[in-house]
Amino acid sequence: MSVITGVVLHAIGASAASVCYTPQKRTIGWSWQTYWLAQASICWLILPLIVAWITIPQLSQVLKEAPADAMLKTFLLGALYGVGGTAFGIAIRYIGFSLTYAIAVGISCVLGTLLPPLFHGQLAMIMDRTGSGWLTVGIICGILGIALCGAAGRSKEIDLSKQEGKKMTFSLSKGLPICILAGVLSAVYGFSLDQGQPIADMALKYGAGNMQGNVIYIFANSGAFLTTSIYCVYLHLKNKTFKEYRVLAGKNGVYAMPLNFIMAIITGILWYGQFFFYGLGHVRMGEFKFSSWAIHMIMLVLFSSMAGLVMKEWSSCRPVTRFVLLVALLTLIAAVLMLSYGNYLGDTAK
Repeated sequence: MSVITGVVLHAIGASAASVCYTPQKRTIGWSWQTYWLAQASICWLILPLIVAWITIPQLSQVLKEAPADAMLKTFLLGALYGVGGTAFGIAIRYIGFSLTYAIAVGISCVLGTLLPPLFHGQLAMIMDRTGSGWLTVGIICGILGIALCGAAGRSKEIDLSKQEGKKMTFSLSKGLPICILAGVLSAVYGFSLDQGQPIADMALKYGAGNMQGNVIYIFANSGAFLTTSIYCVYLHLKNKTFKEYRVLAGKNGVYAMPLNFIMAIITGILWYGQFFFYGLGHVRMGEFKFSSWAIHMIMLVLFSSMAGLVMKEWSSCRPVTRFVLLVALLTLIAAVLMLSYGNYLGDTAK
């Protein structure tokens, strides 16, 4: 039952992540770096501190006694994740959102899942346990589903560009290396959480219970904020856009300012929410906790694609494009069921 609850909590987190950037469409007059730095301040700096302060008993004592090397490793790996997020945004410019999403998330799914057990030398032992075969097939099925989502998304972009008469800017030679970098560095976030476990263990000692993971985000997310903010500040200085936080050009611009900040706050809450529930689900995954990252990534792609259907983003596409998407969604659902069943078998066999 604990594993089922864990999968449900992962689903809540992934659903939050799947729609976290939709509020950006409602902003008016803000450049990318203005919006990105505003929302990053919420999800990577402010919320981790507030939530940890609320949910971790004797937080100051936990931080005092937690291993310094675990804090440093978690922070530095989080900083690499921040670079990966920036690379993700740049790759979209060259190969589009769908291909970037499929390639980067696919790489992140595999590496982020396998890195922790490989690093600890536990992979061979884990794969001998009951249910491990279902996990392996589930991960492979998930990668296939993510690839099919990418193919469907690429087909959608081509369909819409033909309908709107727009010429697409596409450069695989430029975008693919950046996309691979984004996938590798995005996977590092899962490894960052693994390296922060000694900090969570200290929080558990002081009574944090299932909320123990919230203390890790103080370091992982602040690392991501550091590298992201450096890039955003660079763009602000280059394009002279710092003033957008104070006033917007145009007669009605000033009235849009509160809405822009509200949208950034909503994005930050949704992004942080994904890992708040990720942490709650992770501690319930029994013998195969390492599979949490795969479950989260696969569900993220699944719910993102389903959100696109609800918002009618696919309504103008060719039937063949929608068919590929349908096959992709069914494949992703099958992957989640396989991973869940594998975790269930592992938990009951203890």
